[in-house]
Amino acid sequence: MNRRMALRMLALSLATIATRVGAQQSGSVPVIGLLITHPPVDDAVVDLFRTGLREYQYEDGKNVKLEVRSALGRLDRVPALAEELVQLPVDIIVVVNEVAARAVMQATREIPIVLVGYINDPVSTGLIESYRRPGGNLTGVFTVDLSLGAKRLEILKEAVPGVSRLAVLWDPAFGKREVADIEDAARSLGLELVAIEVRRAEDFLAALETTKQAKAGAVMLTWSPVFWVYRDQVALIYRNASLPLISATPLSAEAGGLLTYGSDTAYNWARAAHFIERILKGAKAAEMPIEQAMRIKLTVNLKTADALGITIPQSILLRADEVIR
Repeated sequence: MNRRMALRMLALSLATIATRVGAQQSGSVPVIGLLITHPPVDDAVVDLFRTGLREYQYEDGKNVKLEVRSALGRLDRVPALAEELVQLPVDIIVVVNEVAARAVMQATREIPIVLVGYINDPVSTGLIESYRRPGGNLTGVFTVDLSLGAKRLEILKEAVPGVSRLAVLWDPAFGKREVADIEDAARSLGLELVAIEVRRAEDFLAALETTKQAKAGAVMLTWSPVFWVYRDQVALIYRNASLPLISATPLSAEAGGLLTYGSDTAYNWARAAHFIERILKGAKAAEMPIEQAMRIKLTVNLKTADALGITIPQSILLRADEVIR
């Protein structure tokens, strides 16, 4: 066999192998891992993710497979769950906070990681090199919620002008920087703050007692997965105690909170799905600029306002993106 014939046969062999591999890949279903630290696997956050994927014609169980893992609040379990997703293996891993992001980055440098809903600046915390070229295997969407504490205070003060003392519920695992920013803003508005630590669901009733003892006239939630998971219970506790509640998460208002002002959660998940689609079509995470989600939503629950005897000013109602009646 001459050299030309040998090279030709080798080329045909490689082409055949490539065709077979391509057929297998085109016939396979991409697997997307979702690592959450607190909510159960049937939480609304997973439904939001599925809805976001549908906007790009991806349906869980049909043309993609979603593998969800939750630490159910046990942060020491997060690294093992990250490793479990890597070993499956999955094609992409979606994470929602710094704890999950760092665990997955420790577990893999190859599998693309997509952020969604992350509220700290990923450059200043060292997760990425720059917004335009993140480097490594991390990309996605982070929000401005952490920087909106002062604006929430202004909205609350406008809605309930008689409030002079505010209880701020915060989780030490996630909210130190946010509390510091809120304290600075409160001084300029003449508000006195009472910071109350809440690490788990069992702390809520004690927090309510502290709120009452401090004679706080309203309550603000900082960001924490604990507050997300128990948003219904927290809203009910403070509504029953006749205390107006403001937070960042729109679903908190739906659960009975008075006001929410923060990033549009559904939009953030849709943007995450956009990143997933691009990666599945061949884009590299290291070269995909990270986005700062700027779509902010103000929600007012007039049912709660009526129950608390609060008249929401027209100035707020005109600015509201959603009014629950």
